[in-house]
Amino acid sequence: MKNNRRDFIKKSTILGAAGATIPAIGFANKKEPKTDRPKVLFFDVNETLLDLTAMKDSVAKALNGRNDLLPLWFTTMLQYSLVSTVANQYNDFAIIGAAALQMVAANNGITLSHDEAKKSIVDPIRSLPAHPEVASSLQRLKDAGYTLVSFTNSSNKGVETQFKNAGLTKYFDQRLSIEDMGKFKPHVDAYNWAARKMNIKPEECLLVAAHGWDISGALWAGWRGAFISRPGAQLYPLSPTPEINEQNLKLVADRLISLS
Repeated sequence: MKNNRRDFIKKSTILGAAGATIPAIGFANKKEPKTDRPKVLFFDVNETLLDLTAMKDSVAKALNGRNDLLPLWFTTMLQYSLVSTVANQYNDFAIIGAAALQMVAANNGITLSHDEAKKSIVDPIRSLPAHPEVASSLQRLKDAGYTLVSFTNSSNKGVETQFKNAGLTKYFDQRLSIEDMGKFKPHVDAYNWAARKMNIKPEECLLVAAHGWDISGALWAGWRGAFISRPGAQLYPLSPTPEINEQNLKLVADRLISLS
């Protein structure tokens, strides 16, 4: 009888302690929304600002019309950019993209030379149009007093050409390419480098991007984030949640301009 009572008290104590700690964990993870402005807005370029439709069509054509292989090609390109980074190697992102395209083609019985693969990527990507709301949204952010910086895995020459052709050059105070430091996003060193280049702290940076992996990298580096959920884009469920999640740059700009 005494043993039964001791067991009951013991079990009740354990359950009570567990019940008391569960709500505390939940509250600890809850963050208050940010109301202050970041010092600098950093923008990813491809898909975030520029419409990739023409490049996707060109790459699909190189893959004999296999549009279904496009997501595999992009993830393979991202995978090997990170393989290069981890191994302390660097190649232009477009070169890695061409190599990844050859790999996907070979695995699907499609013969594709490196020059053919590179041409299908580089030619269209340098003349991509901006998404319809981008130019006006960037202008509104500049008028609101924000410093705008592009921050991309693409080369310096590539982004310069893209912005010139898309009419976006005038909106940016500075262009940053990881070509200058040799490690692709989302490596934490890339974000730390960009913050140092602008002479600000990580928590004073906010990345605007349409890629879950890029937003995750920025948040893990101590930055703030604004996600543009363009079609097919998803946040990574295991990373922190960005403070802004909207369907286009206009809605992101509305939120950023409202900050005090």
